[in-house]
Amino acid sequence: MNNPGFKEKIGYGLGDGASNIIWQTIMLFMAYFYTDIYGLSAFHMGTMFLLVRAFDAVADVYIGYLADHTQTKHGQFRPYILWFSLPFGIFGALTFYTPDFGETGKIIYAYVSYTALSIFYSLVNVPYCALINNISNDAKERVSMQSYRFAFAALGGIIVSVVALPLTKLLGAGDLQKGYFLAMIIMGGISTIMFFLCFSMTKEHYVKEVDKSRKFRGIYNELLIIIKDHNWRCIFTLNIASLIAGILKTGGAIYFVSYYMKKPDLVSMVLVIILCTRFVGALSTTLLYKNLDRVFAYKASLVLQAIILVSLFAVPSEYSLAICAIICLIHFIDSSSAPLQWSLLSDIIDNVERKSNLSLSGLVFSTNLFAIKIGIAVGGAIIGWLLTFGGYVGNAATQTDLATLVVRLIFTIIPAVFVLIMFFIMSQYRTYARQIQ
Repeated sequence: MNNPGFKEKIGYGLGDGASNIIWQTIMLFMAYFYTDIYGLSAFHMGTMFLLVRAFDAVADVYIGYLADHTQTKHGQFRPYILWFSLPFGIFGALTFYTPDFGETGKIIYAYVSYTALSIFYSLVNVPYCALINNISNDAKERVSMQSYRFAFAALGGIIVSVVALPLTKLLGAGDLQKGYFLAMIIMGGISTIMFFLCFSMTKEHYVKEVDKSRKFRGIYNELLIIIKDHNWRCIFTLNIASLIAGILKTGGAIYFVSYYMKKPDLVSMVLVIILCTRFVGALSTTLLYKNLDRVFAYKASLVLQAIILVSLFAVPSEYSLAICAIICLIHFIDSSSAPLQWSLLSDIIDNVERKSNLSLSGLVFSTNLFAIKIGIAVGGAIIGWLLTFGGYVGNAATQTDLATLVVRLIFTIIPAVFVLIMFFIMSQYRTYARQIQ
């Protein structure tokens, strides 16, 4: 057994750090950027999130299939990191560019740039996610690697939250549209460098034989193989609910701090606190859960998280320290348990590949990224549509009582409902050891 060392785990983690330099910008700032900086209505923003993510989610599946049937001198999945990290960084900047077009032109530009960014993200991230099964075949090592991955994902987000907002003001010199674009040029460059380091510091130790003769129509037969797996269906559904909750808990933070707490100057600090907590939480996974069954531990974390989210709704807006402490606790629980969930995907891959004798890592991860993007699309749409229902006015000094109530619900009660849905989904999950017995 060739287990990855510390250097290779760092290298693998850097890949998700690179993704999250852009990804966390989308999660934390994109809704706010489109409504308050770019000038889209909340309705157009929510609808675009839904349509673009739905299209991109379908593309993910084909990218996963393509990666499963790739074989080069650099390996099966690593070449995609080398080939597409630079275009991903470039479009990370272009998506935050505000063109001097009319309303229709700006809507078209937003759709085109956001779609291109999403596709390049998939071309890098689908193979990156699948790479873990080619680095190690040991379940405990995979949990450890996922822990490094989520720690660096949070670190990427910390870089964004600490550097991006100050850079937008510094580089924009009063013009936030210009500031966001210039700041994202720098963020895109950092992301590309980190991806190149990920490529150079990792190696695929376990590469299955690839059948290059299979055509794209073969994707349907392989999809049937994984869809028949009960646990794949559970995790697929879980990821939709998880990302809806995640978008609400992160994308709703700016609105919650700005319009419920009425302290927009604290937005940057709260985002840094969230991401620092997620960094510590991800590194704590092995320590907290090493003696517990992964499924049981993950379900317990979901119940606890839902209870705390509901309690946050009741905290008065002037209790800033209490609110920050509760937000920290929510994200610590979420980030420390996330590697457990992702390690279950590797178990699913082992099971379906053993039965089919095919390479299916890319397809399993891409279909779950499909679910994630559907969750992101629905979550973004929920934010946009609920804000529209509440009468939210972008960039206004104050909001109506109904709009403020909607902001509170988006950040607390509604994500709690989806976290409880996740618990009920996980209650249907069956470990493969039990199935074999």
